Amino acid sequence: MTIEGTQLIGREAVLATGEAFHAIDPSTGETLQPAFPTGGQAEVERASELARAAFDSYRETGLEARARFLETIADKIEGIGDELIERAMAESGLPRARLEGERGRTCGQLRLFAKVVRDGEWLDVRIDPALPERQPMPRVDLRQRHVALGPVAVFGASNFPLAFSVAGGDTASALAAGCPVVVKGHPAHPGTSELVGRAVQAAVAECQLPEGVFSLLQGAGNEIGQALVTDPNIKAVGFTGSRAGGTALARLAQNRPEPIPVYAEMSSINPVFLMPEALEARGEALAEGFVGSLNMGAGQFCTNPGLVIGIQGEALDGFLATAAKAVEASGTQTMLTPGIRDAYDRGVAALASSDKAREVAHGQSSDAPNQCQTGLFVTKAEDFLADETLQAEVFGATSLVVSCADQDEVKRVAEHLEGQLTATLQMDDADVDFARDLLPTLERRAGRVMVNGWPTGVEVCHAMVHGGPYPATSDSRTTSVGSAAIYRFLRPVCYQNLPQALLPEALRDGNPHGVSRLVDGQREH
Repeated sequence: MTIEGTQLIGREAVLATGEAFHAIDPSTGETLQPAFPTGGQAEVERASELARAAFDSYRETGLEARARFLETIADKIEGIGDELIERAMAESGLPRARLEGERGRTCGQLRLFAKVVRDGEWLDVRIDPALPERQPMPRVDLRQRHVALGPVAVFGASNFPLAFSVAGGDTASALAAGCPVVVKGHPAHPGTSELVGRAVQAAVAECQLPEGVFSLLQGAGNEIGQALVTDPNIKAVGFTGSRAGGTALARLAQNRPEPIPVYAEMSSINPVFLMPEALEARGEALAEGFVGSLNMGAGQFCTNPGLVIGIQGEALDGFLATAAKAVEASGTQTMLTPGIRDAYDRGVAALASSDKAREVAHGQSSDAPNQCQTGLFVTKAEDFLADETLQAEVFGATSLVVSCADQDEVKRVAEHLEGQLTATLQMDDADVDFARDLLPTLERRAGRVMVNGWPTGVEVCHAMVHGGPYPATSDSRTTSVGSAAIYRFLRPVCYQNLPQALLPEALRDGNPHGVSRLVDGQREH
Protein backbone atom coordinates (compact mmCIF):
# COMPACT_ATOMS: atom_id res chain seq x y z
CA MET A 1 0.00 0.00 0.00
CA THR A 2 1.55 3.30 -1.11
CA ILE A 3 1.65 6.26 1.28
CA GLU A 4 0.79 9.35 -0.77
CA GLY A 5 0.57 12.17 1.80
CA THR A 6 -3.13 12.72 1.17
CA GLN A 7 -6.24 13.56 3.15
CA LEU A 8 -8.84 10.77 3.06
CA ILE A 9 -12.20 12.48 2.70
CA GLY A 10 -15.06 10.06 2.25
CA ARG A 11 -14.11 7.74 -0.60
CA GLU A 12 -11.53 10.16 -2.04
CA ALA A 13 -7.82 10.74 -1.45
CA VAL A 14 -7.22 14.50 -1.65
CA LEU A 15 -3.88 16.28 -1.88
CA ALA A 16 -4.22 19.41 0.25
CA THR A 17 -2.53 22.71 -0.54
CA GLY A 18 -1.38 23.83 2.92
CA GLU A 19 2.16 23.94 4.22
CA ALA A 20 3.79 20.53 3.99
CA PHE A 21 5.21 18.63 6.96
CA HIS A 22 7.15 15.38 7.33
CA ALA A 23 7.31 12.61 9.87
CA ILE A 24 10.66 12.27 11.66
CA ASP A 25 12.29 9.07 12.81
CA PRO A 26 13.02 10.00 16.46
CA SER A 27 15.72 7.36 16.80
CA THR A 28 17.85 8.90 14.04
CA GLY A 29 16.44 12.37 13.39
CA GLU A 30 15.88 11.35 9.75
CA THR A 31 13.11 13.07 7.78
CA LEU A 32 10.70 10.53 6.34
CA GLN A 33 8.96 10.69 2.98
CA PRO A 34 6.51 11.60 1.62
CA ALA A 35 5.58 15.17 2.47
CA PHE A 36 2.09 15.72 3.87
CA PRO A 37 0.48 19.03 2.82
CA THR A 38 -1.64 20.33 5.71
CA GLY A 39 -5.39 20.28 5.26
CA GLY A 40 -7.43 23.43 5.75
CA GLN A 41 -10.92 24.81 6.13
CA ALA A 42 -12.10 23.37 2.81
CA GLU A 43 -11.10 19.84 3.76
CA VAL A 44 -12.70 20.17 7.21
CA GLU A 45 -15.96 21.43 5.73
CA ARG A 46 -16.07 18.68 3.10
CA ALA A 47 -15.37 15.89 5.60
CA SER A 48 -17.82 17.16 8.19
CA GLU A 49 -20.56 17.72 5.60
CA LEU A 50 -20.13 14.16 4.33
CA ALA A 51 -20.33 12.93 7.92
CA ARG A 52 -23.56 14.90 8.46
CA ALA A 53 -25.05 13.47 5.27
CA ALA A 54 -24.14 9.92 6.32
CA PHE A 55 -25.38 10.21 9.90
CA ASP A 56 -29.09 9.41 9.66
CA SER A 57 -28.47 6.42 7.43
CA TYR A 58 -25.48 5.05 9.34
CA ARG A 59 -27.02 5.38 12.82
CA GLU A 60 -29.89 3.11 11.74
CA THR A 61 -27.75 0.34 10.27
CA GLY A 62 -28.72 -3.06 11.61
CA LEU A 63 -26.77 -4.43 14.55
CA GLU A 64 -25.25 -7.24 12.48
CA ALA A 65 -24.25 -4.93 9.63
CA ARG A 66 -22.56 -2.46 11.97
CA ALA A 67 -20.78 -5.22 13.87
CA ARG A 68 -19.53 -6.73 10.64
CA PHE A 69 -18.21 -3.31 9.58
CA LEU A 70 -16.09 -3.08 12.74
CA GLU A 71 -14.76 -6.59 12.15
CA THR A 72 -13.97 -5.71 8.52
CA ILE A 73 -11.89 -2.74 9.67
CA ALA A 74 -9.88 -5.10 11.91
CA ASP A 75 -9.42 -7.52 9.01
CA LYS A 76 -8.24 -4.75 6.71
CA ILE A 77 -5.74 -3.43 9.27
CA GLU A 78 -4.28 -6.90 9.73
CA GLY A 79 -4.18 -7.25 5.95
CA ILE A 80 -1.70 -4.36 5.63
CA GLY A 81 0.86 -6.70 7.15
CA ASP A 82 4.42 -5.80 8.05
CA GLU A 83 4.36 -2.53 6.13
CA LEU A 84 2.24 -1.00 8.88
CA ILE A 85 4.58 -2.13 11.66
CA GLU A 86 7.70 -0.93 9.86
CA ARG A 87 6.25 2.51 9.17
CA ALA A 88 5.02 2.85 12.76
CA MET A 89 8.48 1.87 14.03
CA ALA A 90 10.09 4.52 11.84
CA GLU A 91 7.67 7.25 12.93
CA SER A 92 7.60 6.49 16.66
CA GLY A 93 10.91 4.87 17.62
CA LEU A 94 8.89 2.13 19.33
CA PRO A 95 10.12 -1.48 19.08
CA ARG A 96 8.50 -4.06 16.83
CA ALA A 97 7.11 -6.20 19.66
CA ARG A 98 5.36 -3.21 21.25
CA LEU A 99 3.76 -2.19 17.96
CA GLU A 100 2.72 -5.71 17.03
CA GLY A 101 1.04 -5.93 20.42
CA GLU A 102 -0.59 -2.56 19.86
CA ARG A 103 -1.92 -3.66 16.49
CA GLY A 104 -3.42 -6.70 18.21
CA ARG A 105 -5.03 -4.46 20.81
CA THR A 106 -6.40 -2.15 18.12
CA CYS A 107 -8.01 -4.99 16.22
CA GLY A 108 -9.11 -6.66 19.45
CA GLN A 109 -11.03 -3.62 20.62
CA LEU A 110 -12.72 -3.26 17.22
CA ARG A 111 -13.90 -6.85 17.55
CA LEU A 112 -14.93 -6.27 21.17
CA PHE A 113 -17.17 -3.41 20.07
CA ALA A 114 -18.58 -5.62 17.31
CA LYS A 115 -19.75 -8.02 20.05
CA VAL A 116 -21.11 -5.12 22.08
CA VAL A 117 -23.11 -3.90 19.08
CA ARG A 118 -24.58 -7.34 18.40
CA ASP A 119 -25.59 -7.75 22.03
CA GLY A 120 -27.61 -4.53 21.95
CA GLU A 121 -27.38 -3.86 25.68
CA TRP A 122 -26.08 -0.35 24.88
CA LEU A 123 -29.49 0.54 23.40
CA ASP A 124 -30.83 0.48 26.98
CA VAL A 125 -34.36 -0.24 25.74
CA ARG A 126 -37.09 0.67 28.25
CA ILE A 127 -40.79 0.17 27.59
CA ASP A 128 -43.68 1.31 29.78
CA PRO A 129 -46.85 0.12 28.01
CA ALA A 130 -49.98 2.25 28.03
CA LEU A 131 -52.32 1.85 31.02
CA PRO A 132 -55.53 3.44 29.76
CA GLU A 133 -57.55 2.22 32.75
CA ARG A 134 -55.15 3.49 35.40
CA GLN A 135 -56.67 5.79 38.01
CA PRO A 136 -56.60 8.66 38.69
CA MET A 137 -54.65 9.27 35.45
CA PRO A 138 -54.14 6.91 32.52
CA ARG A 139 -50.56 6.26 31.36
CA VAL A 140 -49.59 6.71 27.73
CA ASP A 141 -47.29 4.29 25.92
CA LEU A 142 -43.66 5.32 26.54
CA ARG A 143 -40.58 3.70 24.99
CA GLN A 144 -36.92 4.73 25.21
CA ARG A 145 -33.68 3.83 23.47
CA HIS A 146 -30.22 5.34 23.06
CA VAL A 147 -29.34 6.97 19.75
CA ALA A 148 -26.04 8.23 18.39
CA LEU A 149 -25.03 11.84 19.13
CA GLY A 150 -23.85 12.69 15.63
CA PRO A 151 -20.55 13.00 13.78
CA VAL A 152 -17.54 12.75 16.11
CA ALA A 153 -14.11 14.35 15.76
CA VAL A 154 -11.32 12.07 17.02
CA PHE A 155 -7.76 13.28 17.68
CA GLY A 156 -4.97 10.74 17.34
CA ALA A 157 -2.58 10.43 20.29
CA SER A 158 1.19 10.77 20.11
CA ASN A 159 2.03 7.79 22.33
CA PHE A 160 -0.16 5.13 20.73
CA PRO A 161 0.12 5.39 16.93
CA LEU A 162 -2.39 2.55 16.52
CA ALA A 163 -4.49 1.89 19.65
CA PHE A 164 -5.36 5.56 20.37
CA SER A 165 -5.20 6.80 16.81
CA VAL A 166 -7.08 6.52 13.52
CA ALA A 167 -8.89 3.25 14.31
CA GLY A 168 -8.28 3.30 18.07
CA GLY A 169 -10.68 3.17 20.97
CA ASP A 170 -12.38 6.53 20.38
CA THR A 171 -13.04 5.71 16.72
CA ALA A 172 -14.17 2.16 17.47
CA SER A 173 -16.60 3.21 20.20
CA ALA A 174 -18.00 6.11 18.15
CA LEU A 175 -18.56 3.92 15.09
CA ALA A 176 -20.13 1.27 17.32
CA ALA A 177 -22.55 3.89 18.66
CA GLY A 178 -23.60 4.82 15.13
CA CYS A 179 -21.57 8.02 14.78
CA PRO A 180 -19.60 8.88 11.63
CA VAL A 181 -16.01 9.80 12.51
CA VAL A 182 -13.65 12.47 11.23
CA VAL A 183 -10.13 11.79 12.53
CA LYS A 184 -7.43 14.41 12.95
CA GLY A 185 -4.28 12.33 12.58
CA HIS A 186 -1.34 13.06 14.87
CA PRO A 187 1.45 14.78 12.93
CA ALA A 188 4.09 12.55 14.52
CA HIS A 189 2.93 9.51 12.54
CA PRO A 190 1.09 10.60 9.39
CA GLY A 191 2.21 7.64 7.30
CA THR A 192 0.94 5.15 9.85
CA SER A 193 -2.29 7.13 10.00
CA GLU A 194 -2.75 7.07 6.24
CA LEU A 195 -2.20 3.31 6.06
CA VAL A 196 -4.80 2.66 8.74
CA GLY A 197 -7.12 5.28 7.26
CA ARG A 198 -7.04 3.54 3.90
CA ALA A 199 -7.97 0.29 5.66
CA VAL A 200 -11.02 1.96 7.24
CA GLN A 201 -11.90 3.60 3.93
CA ALA A 202 -11.79 0.18 2.22
CA ALA A 203 -14.01 -1.32 4.94
CA VAL A 204 -16.61 1.44 4.40
CA ALA A 205 -16.68 0.64 0.69
CA GLU A 206 -16.80 -3.14 1.16
CA CYS A 207 -19.68 -2.87 3.62
CA GLN A 208 -21.53 -0.50 1.25
CA LEU A 209 -21.89 2.23 3.84
CA PRO A 210 -22.24 5.96 3.09
CA GLU A 211 -18.82 7.41 2.27
CA GLY A 212 -19.06 10.05 5.01
CA VAL A 213 -18.91 7.42 7.76
CA PHE A 214 -15.13 8.00 7.90
CA SER A 215 -12.61 10.66 6.92
CA LEU A 216 -9.00 11.33 7.92
CA LEU A 217 -7.54 14.84 8.00
CA GLN A 218 -3.82 15.50 8.39
CA GLY A 219 -1.93 18.61 9.33
CA ALA A 220 0.69 20.24 11.51
CA GLY A 221 -0.27 23.04 13.89
CA ASN A 222 -3.57 23.64 15.63
CA GLU A 223 -5.67 25.28 12.93
CA ILE A 224 -7.17 22.15 11.39
CA GLY A 225 -8.12 20.73 14.78
CA GLN A 226 -9.69 24.01 15.88
CA ALA A 227 -11.69 24.19 12.66
CA LEU A 228 -12.90 20.63 13.18
CA VAL A 229 -14.06 21.17 16.77
CA THR A 230 -15.90 24.37 15.88
CA ASP A 231 -17.57 22.96 12.76
CA PRO A 232 -21.34 22.90 13.36
CA ASN A 233 -21.69 19.38 11.94
CA ILE A 234 -19.46 17.90 14.65
CA LYS A 235 -21.40 16.84 17.77
CA ALA A 236 -18.71 15.38 20.06
CA VAL A 237 -14.92 15.13 20.39
CA GLY A 238 -12.59 12.35 21.54
CA PHE A 239 -9.06 13.42 22.52
CA THR A 240 -6.00 11.87 24.17
CA GLY A 241 -3.08 14.17 24.90
CA SER A 242 -1.84 17.01 27.06
CA ARG A 243 -3.82 18.97 29.63
CA ALA A 244 -3.19 22.17 27.67
CA GLY A 245 -4.46 20.62 24.44
CA GLY A 246 -7.52 19.01 26.01
CA THR A 247 -8.62 22.09 27.92
CA ALA A 248 -8.14 24.28 24.85
CA LEU A 249 -10.42 22.04 22.80
CA ALA A 250 -12.97 21.94 25.62
CA ARG A 251 -13.07 25.74 25.71
CA LEU A 252 -13.59 25.90 21.96
CA ALA A 253 -16.40 23.35 22.17
CA GLN A 254 -18.15 25.17 25.01
CA ASN A 255 -17.94 28.53 23.25
CA ARG A 256 -19.73 27.28 20.14
CA PRO A 257 -23.30 28.52 19.52
CA GLU A 258 -24.21 24.87 20.17
CA PRO A 259 -21.78 23.57 22.83
CA ILE A 260 -20.71 19.94 22.45
CA PRO A 261 -19.04 17.44 24.78
CA VAL A 262 -15.27 16.91 24.66
CA TYR A 263 -14.09 13.61 26.09
CA ALA A 264 -10.44 14.41 26.77
CA GLU A 265 -8.00 12.06 28.52
CA MET A 266 -5.21 14.35 29.66
CA SER A 267 -2.94 14.33 32.71
CA SER A 268 -2.23 11.88 35.52
CA ILE A 269 0.69 11.03 37.83
CA ASN A 270 -0.91 7.78 39.09
CA PRO A 271 0.05 7.68 42.78
CA VAL A 272 1.34 4.42 44.27
CA PHE A 273 0.84 4.04 48.04
CA LEU A 274 3.37 1.80 49.81
CA MET A 275 1.45 0.40 52.76
CA PRO A 276 3.66 -0.08 55.86
CA GLU A 277 3.52 -3.87 56.22
CA ALA A 278 4.03 -4.51 52.51
CA LEU A 279 6.94 -2.07 52.44
CA GLU A 280 8.54 -3.77 55.44
CA ALA A 281 8.06 -7.28 54.07
CA ARG A 282 8.98 -6.82 50.40
CA GLY A 283 10.41 -3.37 49.86
CA GLU A 284 13.18 -4.52 47.51
CA ALA A 285 10.77 -6.40 45.25
CA LEU A 286 8.44 -3.42 45.22
CA ALA A 287 11.32 -1.12 44.24
CA GLU A 288 12.29 -3.35 41.33
CA GLY A 289 8.70 -3.66 40.13
CA PHE A 290 8.25 0.09 40.41
CA VAL A 291 11.31 0.91 38.27
CA GLY A 292 10.24 -1.68 35.71
CA SER A 293 6.86 0.02 35.41
CA LEU A 294 8.46 3.48 35.38
CA ASN A 295 10.77 2.55 32.50
CA MET A 296 8.13 0.83 30.38
CA GLY A 297 7.94 2.58 27.02
CA ALA A 298 10.31 5.31 28.26
CA GLY A 299 7.56 6.28 30.69
CA GLN A 300 5.37 7.53 27.84
CA PHE A 301 2.15 6.06 29.20
CA CYS A 302 -0.70 8.02 30.71
CA THR A 303 -0.69 5.44 33.54
CA ASN A 304 3.02 5.76 34.33
CA PRO A 305 3.71 5.72 38.14
CA GLY A 306 4.86 9.32 38.53
CA LEU A 307 4.31 9.52 42.29
CA VAL A 308 5.12 7.11 45.15
CA ILE A 309 3.96 7.72 48.73
CA GLY A 310 5.30 5.96 51.82
CA ILE A 311 6.03 6.46 55.52
CA GLN A 312 9.57 7.51 56.43
CA GLY A 313 11.84 4.98 58.10
CA GLU A 314 14.24 2.16 57.36
CA ALA A 315 11.81 0.34 55.09
CA LEU A 316 11.30 3.38 52.85
CA ASP A 317 15.06 4.05 52.89
CA GLY A 318 15.63 0.49 51.70
CA PHE A 319 13.03 0.91 48.95
CA LEU A 320 14.76 4.09 47.77
CA ALA A 321 18.20 2.48 47.82
CA THR A 322 17.05 -0.47 45.72
CA ALA A 323 15.08 1.77 43.35
CA ALA A 324 18.13 4.04 42.97
CA LYS A 325 20.33 1.11 41.90
CA ALA A 326 17.72 0.01 39.35
CA VAL A 327 17.41 3.55 38.01
CA GLU A 328 21.19 3.92 37.71
CA ALA A 329 21.32 0.69 35.72
CA SER A 330 18.59 1.89 33.36
CA GLY A 331 19.67 2.56 29.80
CA THR A 332 18.20 5.36 27.75
CA GLN A 333 15.21 4.86 25.47
CA THR A 334 14.04 6.75 22.41
CA MET A 335 11.16 9.12 23.05
CA LEU A 336 8.33 9.50 20.57
CA THR A 337 9.12 12.96 19.22
CA PRO A 338 11.69 15.74 19.69
CA GLY A 339 8.91 17.84 21.24
CA ILE A 340 8.11 15.19 23.83
CA ARG A 341 11.82 14.84 24.64
CA ASP A 342 12.13 18.62 25.10
CA ALA A 343 9.08 18.72 27.39
CA TYR A 344 10.49 15.82 29.41
CA ASP A 345 13.81 17.58 29.85
CA ARG A 346 12.01 20.71 31.06
CA GLY A 347 9.98 18.69 33.57
CA VAL A 348 13.07 16.97 34.96
CA ALA A 349 14.93 20.28 35.13
CA ALA A 350 12.07 21.82 37.11
CA LEU A 351 12.30 19.03 39.68
CA ALA A 352 16.09 19.27 39.81
CA SER A 353 15.97 23.02 40.43
CA SER A 354 13.29 22.84 43.12
CA ASP A 355 14.46 23.46 46.68
CA LYS A 356 11.73 21.07 47.83
CA ALA A 357 12.85 17.99 45.85
CA ARG A 358 16.13 16.08 45.86
CA GLU A 359 17.47 13.86 43.09
CA VAL A 360 18.05 10.31 44.30
CA ALA A 361 19.34 8.78 41.08
CA HIS A 362 19.37 9.11 37.32
CA GLY A 363 19.87 6.55 34.59
CA GLN A 364 22.57 6.18 32.00
CA SER A 365 23.09 8.86 29.38
CA SER A 366 23.40 8.66 25.61
CA ASP A 367 24.35 10.89 22.70
CA ALA A 368 21.71 9.34 20.45
CA PRO A 369 18.79 11.59 19.42
CA ASN A 370 15.71 12.03 21.61
CA GLN A 371 16.77 9.77 24.47
CA CYS A 372 14.98 9.52 27.83
CA GLN A 373 17.23 9.30 30.89
CA THR A 374 15.37 7.75 33.84
CA GLY A 375 15.08 9.93 36.95
CA LEU A 376 14.10 9.49 40.61
CA PHE A 377 13.45 12.30 43.09
CA VAL A 378 12.29 12.46 46.71
CA THR A 379 10.47 15.10 48.74
CA LYS A 380 8.95 15.45 52.19
CA ALA A 381 5.18 15.43 52.53
CA GLU A 382 5.12 18.91 54.07
CA ASP A 383 6.96 20.28 51.04
CA PHE A 384 4.74 18.38 48.59
CA LEU A 385 1.66 19.80 50.27
CA ALA A 386 3.08 23.32 50.08
CA ASP A 387 4.13 23.30 46.43
CA GLU A 388 1.52 22.61 43.73
CA THR A 389 4.20 22.38 41.04
CA LEU A 390 5.36 19.05 42.48
CA GLN A 391 2.13 17.53 41.16
CA ALA A 392 2.97 18.46 37.58
CA GLU A 393 3.09 15.48 35.24
CA VAL A 394 6.55 14.70 33.84
CA PHE A 395 5.69 12.69 30.73
CA GLY A 396 8.51 10.16 30.72
CA ALA A 397 10.47 7.87 33.02
CA THR A 398 10.84 10.13 36.06
CA SER A 399 9.02 9.75 39.38
CA LEU A 400 8.80 11.55 42.72
CA VAL A 401 8.75 9.75 46.08
CA VAL A 402 6.90 11.50 48.92
CA SER A 403 8.13 10.68 52.42
CA CYS A 404 5.39 11.01 55.06
CA ALA A 405 5.75 11.19 58.85
CA ASP A 406 2.83 8.86 59.60
CA GLN A 407 -0.47 7.49 58.32
CA ASP A 408 -2.28 10.76 58.91
CA GLU A 409 0.18 12.55 56.67
CA VAL A 410 -0.25 9.90 53.98
CA LYS A 411 -3.97 10.60 54.04
CA ARG A 412 -3.39 14.36 53.81
CA VAL A 413 -1.24 13.80 50.75
CA ALA A 414 -3.96 11.62 49.22
CA GLU A 415 -6.58 14.30 49.88
CA HIS A 416 -4.31 16.91 48.30
CA LEU A 417 -3.96 15.09 44.97
CA GLU A 418 -5.59 16.20 41.75
CA GLY A 419 -7.81 13.82 39.80
CA GLN A 420 -6.02 10.70 38.54
CA LEU A 421 -6.53 7.86 36.11
CA THR A 422 -5.25 5.34 38.65
CA ALA A 423 -4.31 4.92 42.30
CA THR A 424 -2.41 1.85 43.51
CA LEU A 425 -2.17 0.26 46.95
CA GLN A 426 0.84 -1.97 47.52
CA MET A 427 -0.38 -3.87 50.59
CA ASP A 428 -0.33 -7.05 52.64
CA ASP A 429 -3.10 -8.51 54.79
CA ALA A 430 -2.00 -6.53 57.83
CA ASP A 431 -2.48 -3.28 55.86
CA VAL A 432 -6.23 -3.79 55.31
CA ASP A 433 -7.39 -1.33 57.99
CA PHE A 434 -5.14 1.46 56.70
CA ALA A 435 -6.17 0.71 53.11
CA ARG A 436 -9.85 0.78 54.09
CA ASP A 437 -9.32 4.22 55.61
CA LEU A 438 -7.70 5.49 52.38
CA LEU A 439 -10.15 3.91 49.96
CA PRO A 440 -12.92 6.58 50.04
CA THR A 441 -10.34 9.24 49.23
CA LEU A 442 -8.91 7.22 46.37
CA GLU A 443 -12.38 6.58 44.97
CA ARG A 444 -12.91 10.35 44.86
CA ARG A 445 -9.54 10.96 43.24
CA ALA A 446 -9.18 8.17 40.65
CA GLY A 447 -11.05 6.22 37.99
CA ARG A 448 -9.27 2.92 38.71
CA VAL A 449 -8.09 1.74 42.15
CA MET A 450 -5.82 -1.31 42.20
CA VAL A 451 -4.03 -3.48 44.72
CA ASN A 452 -0.59 -5.08 44.29
CA GLY A 453 -0.10 -4.33 40.64
CA TRP A 454 1.37 -1.50 38.62
CA PRO A 455 -0.71 1.02 36.73
CA THR A 456 0.99 0.61 33.34
CA GLY A 457 -1.08 -1.69 31.17
CA VAL A 458 -4.78 -1.13 30.55
CA GLU A 459 -6.92 -4.19 29.81
CA VAL A 460 -9.52 -3.71 27.08
CA CYS A 461 -12.60 -5.35 28.56
CA HIS A 462 -16.08 -4.66 29.90
CA ALA A 463 -15.15 -3.61 33.46
CA MET A 464 -12.21 -1.30 32.66
CA VAL A 465 -12.38 2.39 33.53
CA HIS A 466 -9.78 4.59 31.90
CA GLY A 467 -10.93 7.95 33.15
CA GLY A 468 -11.08 9.99 36.31
CA PRO A 469 -11.70 13.44 37.78
CA TYR A 470 -10.12 16.50 36.19
CA PRO A 471 -7.36 16.85 35.06
CA ALA A 472 -7.17 13.12 34.35
CA THR A 473 -10.12 13.65 32.03
CA SER A 474 -12.56 16.39 31.13
CA ASP A 475 -15.57 14.25 32.17
CA SER A 476 -15.15 11.93 35.15
CA ARG A 477 -18.36 10.06 34.30
CA THR A 478 -16.83 8.34 31.30
CA THR A 479 -14.13 5.91 30.20
CA SER A 480 -12.08 5.92 27.00
CA VAL A 481 -11.18 2.21 27.24
CA GLY A 482 -13.51 -0.77 27.54
CA SER A 483 -17.00 -1.46 26.27
CA ALA A 484 -18.58 1.31 28.39
CA ALA A 485 -16.75 3.85 26.18
CA ILE A 486 -19.67 3.57 23.74
CA TYR A 487 -21.95 5.51 26.11
CA ARG A 488 -19.97 8.73 25.54
CA PHE A 489 -21.48 8.97 22.08
CA LEU A 490 -25.11 8.13 22.86
CA ARG A 491 -28.13 9.97 24.23
CA PRO A 492 -31.62 8.79 25.25
CA VAL A 493 -34.76 9.45 23.20
CA CYS A 494 -38.28 8.74 24.46
CA TYR A 495 -41.10 7.81 22.01
CA GLN A 496 -44.64 8.52 23.22
CA ASN A 497 -47.67 6.84 21.65
CA LEU A 498 -45.92 6.12 18.34
CA PRO A 499 -47.62 3.47 16.18
CA GLN A 500 -45.66 0.27 15.61
CA ALA A 501 -44.90 1.25 12.02
CA LEU A 502 -43.03 4.38 13.19
CA LEU A 503 -41.18 2.84 16.13
CA PRO A 504 -37.50 1.90 15.78
CA GLU A 505 -37.23 -1.87 15.47
CA ALA A 506 -35.62 -2.31 18.89
CA LEU A 507 -38.73 -0.80 20.51
CA ARG A 508 -41.39 -2.72 18.63
CA ASP A 509 -43.56 -5.40 20.15
CA GLY A 510 -42.07 -8.85 19.81
CA ASN A 511 -38.49 -7.60 20.30
CA PRO A 512 -37.31 -8.17 16.70
CA HIS A 513 -33.66 -7.51 17.61
CA GLY A 514 -33.78 -9.96 20.52
CA VAL A 515 -32.09 -7.49 22.86
CA SER A 516 -32.43 -7.15 26.62
CA ARG A 517 -35.30 -4.77 27.46
CA LEU A 518 -36.79 -3.31 30.63
CA VAL A 519 -40.56 -3.74 30.17
CA ASP A 520 -42.82 -2.21 32.78
CA GLY A 521 -39.93 -2.37 35.22
CA GLN A 522 -39.12 -6.05 34.57
CA ARG A 523 -36.04 -7.22 32.71
CA GLU A 524 -36.85 -9.29 29.60
CA HIS A 525 -34.46 -10.97 27.19
